[in-house]
Amino acid sequence: MRKIQCPITEEVRRTLKMGEQVALSGVIYTARDAAHKRLSEMIRKKEPLPFDLKDAVIYYVGPTQTPPNAVFGSAGPTTSSRMDSYTPELLDLGLGAMIGKGYRSPAVKEAICRNHAVYFVALGGAGAYLGQCVVKAECIAFEDLESEAIRRLEVVDLPVFVGIDCCGQDIYDE
Repeated sequence: MRKIQCPITEEVRRTLKMGEQVALSGVIYTARDAAHKRLSEMIRKKEPLPFDLKDAVIYYVGPTQTPPNAVFGSAGPTTSSRMDSYTPELLDLGLGAMIGKGYRSPAVKEAICRNHAVYFVALGGAGAYLGQCVVKAECIAFEDLESEAIRRLEVVDLPVFVGIDCCGQDIYDE
């Protein structure tokens, strides 16, 4: 399994290949449907975003309640296609990678290739294990959205695999 530090530079993203197993460490951000809608509104209004998109990784996750003595709750991936209408815009503004599960639209695949980005797939059903990879978590935006708020996570060895590489090779097409 290849170890990668986040944020993920274009140079590193270009070396990743569809199907490759990766362990991510560093800073990633959580965001789901409602947060994506607000980010899009902020972009349209030319307001500053709550984090720098350049080379950032967004994890499509809605964590469960954090158990006592834990840093984060269960962290299973959300179906990625729900964010597809917002994703090309974020990729064009510098987003480097996304983590989720399931197929992506042709428009997202085109934006991944155009921006040399990567789509990682996390295993559904492994949320409790994935949550244990989170060593620090803080809400940085949209706290009123509760589980859909944007959080800054520090992760160590979060296991994912490359679902779509920067050349457009898609594991779901295989």
